[in-house]
Amino acid sequence: MAASLLPTASNECYNVKQKFQLFNEYWCPKILGEVNGNFVKIFKAKGEFVWHQHKDEDELFLVIQGQLRIKLRDREIVLNEGEFFIVPKGTDHLPYAPNEAHVLLFEPKQVINTGETTSDKTVENPEWI
Repeated sequence: MAASLLPTASNECYNVKQKFQLFNEYWCPKILGEVNGNFVKIFKAKGEFVWHQHKDEDELFLVIQGQLRIKLRDREIVLNEGEFFIVPKGTDHLPYAPNEAHVLLFEPKQVINTGETTSDKTVENPEWI
């Protein structure tokens, strides 16, 4: 997508639920926009992701549809539609979803979805949609 067409702060309105209709892959984040050096991303979750952490960045997960669970080393977070959780920087976490879930992420631009871990689920350059 050309730089001039990238969604950033504007007078435009975007429908997040419609954006989820544009792809089918699980655990493959898509970028919706940029806010003050942070990306607004969405992804579909089903099954288990990978244990990872983001050494220097917090990560916000907001469930749009379904349920997302996030395992931490000492507990498990259960997020239902409309709920969010912020994983503090440096915290090991493993997101998973027993059934398909639609999730919005808010995180700094440099964050790679698997953090310090590399796996088949690593997406270094997410697609803009």
